[in-house]
Amino acid sequence: MSTISLRSVSVVLGGQRVVEEVALELEAGEWVCLIGPNGAGKSTLLRAIAGLVPFEGGILLGGEPLPGLSRREVARRLAFVPQSPLLPPDFAVSEYVLLGRTPYIGPFGSESRHDVAAARRALDRLELGAFADRRLHTLSGGEQHRVVLARALAQEAPLLLLDEPTTALDIGRQQQALELVAELRAQGPLTVLSAMHELTLALQYADRLALLSGGRLVAVGAPAEIATESLLAEHYAADVQVIENGDGPVAVVPRRRT
Repeated sequence: MSTISLRSVSVVLGGQRVVEEVALELEAGEWVCLIGPNGAGKSTLLRAIAGLVPFEGGILLGGEPLPGLSRREVARRLAFVPQSPLLPPDFAVSEYVLLGRTPYIGPFGSESRHDVAAARRALDRLELGAFADRRLHTLSGGEQHRVVLARALAQEAPLLLLDEPTTALDIGRQQQALELVAELRAQGPLTVLSAMHELTLALQYADRLALLSGGRLVAVGAPAEIATESLLAEHYAADVQVIENGDGPVAVVPRRRT
């Protein structure tokens, strides 16, 4: 059974159709990366899957229609890391990451030792243990982004939605964050759907690429099938060189126009 099934999904925002008739299936354990130019609809599609914007068509999570699931049940099935999260400035890092356990705590309950341990594991995995007592407003943009990812990991959901997960991170932290996601996939049945501008990183981590352009899904397949110079030039309006090794494409480099 597919972890996510999108059936002719469309989204209208401000009277404009920003996602148009997208159909896509993700199997358990896959990492699919949404690519495409600015305004292609990548973030909006992720927000629709997370139940944050109204949509037309069908979205199924684990075979069940999204509209039929409670917010608590959705949060147990997927964790969403937005591109520009709103952070309560006076929260301590540890308090914020512990919010990832909210779907497992009853309305009048309190966090258990298991919940606290899950939050601590997430902090440690992203090397944030030393930041546990820091207030969110004292952190840099990159540090805040890592804290948001830690909260999502503490949620321990089988589906992870990542909207530009490497934004504001230096190259070392980018690699650390993506390697952590890859490691979690290797440890258990974690399915990942991410939107990424960094095509070189998408090539190295995704099992499949899904190219959105003008709100439509125009191509989906293995990186070698999608990361072609002609296809990228057509939809990004860019002159690029795709660098390959024996295993396929490994980097996309802008080529200066002379």
